[in-house]
Formats: sequence, structure tokens, C-alpha cells
Amino acid sequence: MGKSKELSVDLKKRIIDLNKSGKSLGAISKQLQVPRATVQTIIRKYKVHGTVVSLPRSGRKRKLSHAAERRLVRMVKSQPRITKKQVCKDLEADGTQVSVSTVKRVLHRHGLRGCRARKKPLLQKRHLKTRLKFAADHMDKDKTFWRKVLWSDETKIELFGHNTQQYVWRRKGAFNPRNTMPTVKHGGGSIMLWGCFAASGTGSLQKVNGIMKKEDYLQILQENLKPSARRLGLGRSWVFQQDNDPKHTSKVVKEWLNQARIKVLEWPSQSPDLNPIENMWTVLKKRVHARKPSHLAELHQFCQEEWSNIRPEACQELVDGYQKRLVAVKMAKGHVTKY
Repeated sequence: MGKSKELSVDLKKRIIDLNKSGKSLGAISKQLQVPRATVQTIIRKYKVHGTVVSLPRSGRKRKLSHAAERRLVRMVKSQPRITKKQVCKDLEADGTQVSVSTVKRVLHRHGLRGCRARKKPLLQKRHLKTRLKFAADHMDKDKTFWRKVLWSDETKIELFGHNTQQYVWRRKGAFNPRNTMPTVKHGGGSIMLWGCFAASGTGSLQKVNGIMKKEDYLQILQENLKPSARRLGLGRSWVFQQDNDPKHTSKVVKEWLNQARIKVLEWPSQSPDLNPIENMWTVLKKRVHARKPSHLAELHQFCQEEWSNIRPEACQELVDGYQKRLVAVKMAKGHVTKY
């Protein structure tokens, strides 16, 4: 059972006043909604010490003053990558010696916990500038514009889900076979996929054989782009999205897109987090790995099945919420944001 909240000084004074007026312990307890034992304890302490103010309690003196604690928190907030040992050294240099455990407890008390840093593309100033401009230019476009965009990208899916995490309940025996997740080198093999989707649903999902070259990419576009747009009911004024991979921006691909009169969405560099198809890949990989494919042919089959099973409502929800991502990018001044 947790500690109860201490009574205020004013309430304690009311208890003493009622006691002096001749009220019984039970009557005071009932009137002020305070346990009878608490009323009795307060009156007894008042008779001994003559005050209702809390007296100094026993215990070790704080290693860190309130000012030093605030300084510690500011230090960690300004340098998120600093280690607990380095914090101890910096405090010791200023004459305050504390243990790593003390630093950890203080940080936890202020809501700061050690977490693995998320890995994101390196963004230089020119990347931030173009990302910020893209967000500013497109954040005011309505939903009808984004529902006409055909999003595309490539991804690699490993047979045994090398990057997936599995949690287990255990005490000891971390390396007991029941508590471990078997892995194989290179994920047991993988396949490369090109896919596209729009607010109305998922488009084609094409397997890439070997290393994709610009000729391979051009063939994928020729065979899948317009059929996907027609199947998804995008009409005539739809927009094609692709990133700035050298294959995508090659001369031969640009010429074909121009000849086919396909409008391409201008895309900032180093912006995978701006592409909602990244969320679709996550959904696909979770579904496929849940079915535990045993070989690459089965992996490809499961990918095709699960891709076609993604509901159009999920696609529309993702695209309709895209504007929030652009607003977040602008608020973060072009930096990577969580979506």
C-alpha cells in the first residue's frame, strides 16, 4: 500500500481547535473526514511539541541539493548522449560526488530514461532546407490532392525477419533455448520488392531479380505504373511519387515519364520518413513474418497475398493523415519526425 498524502497545516490546526473546544476524537474524525487514529496522533504530538508543523525526520542528508539536481537534469537534456559515468565525473569536478545509481534515480524521477537512439538518415543543412520547403509548399493542399498521388518505393524483406524483435517472460536463463530467438546469417536470404499504393488501395507489387538497374526499373514502370493507376481509379490527373535514387532520376526514366505524360511529385532528398509507403512496408513485413515462411518462394507468395489483403480503408487513413506529417516537419524545422 502506498503512502497517504500528509494533512495540511491548516487542517491540523482545525483538529487542535476542535479538540480544545471539547469535541471528542470520534466527532472530530467524522466532521473533518479524517481517520480517528490520525486525529489522535496529531493531538498527541501537539501536546508534546506544541506545534502541528512536521518535525525534522531522520535519514541521510541529500547528496544533491535541489539546485544541483536541476543542473544535472539540464546537463542531460542539453547533451542527450552523455553517459551516467560522465555525469558523475562532471559533478565530481564541481565538488559533488555521487554514484551512478543516484544519477539514474534523479533522471528517472524527472522522466528521463535511457533509450536506444533511433537510426535516421544524416540530414545536412541543404536537406533540412529542401524538406522544410516541401512541407511549406504542400501542407495546405487538401485531401483530394493527396488521394490522387501514387506512392512508390522498394524494400528488402528477409526470410527470417532479421530485424524483428521478440520479447519473452523470464527470470534467469537468458540463453535457455526457450528464451532465445534463432538467427541465421543474412536473414536466411531475402527478396527485393517494388510496390505502389494510393488512398484507394494497394497497387502492383513486383519482385526484383538481382540488383535493380535503371533498365529494370524502367521495365517495372512500363508494366505496372499505368495499370495500377487505372485499377485504383485515380483518373487522369494523378501524380506519381518516387524518391531521388539514381535509377529513378536517370535520363532514360525521365524521358519515358515525359513521353507517357506522367506528372512526378518533386521530392526532397534524404526523406524516407516523408513517404507513407514506409508505413505500408512495416505492415507488410509484420504480416508476412507472422506466417513464418520457410523458403524464399513461400516468402514471395505470402508477400503478394498480404499486400493484396491490406484494406483500402487503411490506405486512405494513412494518406488522409499525411498532412499532419508535413505540419510536424515544418514545426521541427525540417528534422526527422515521428509519424
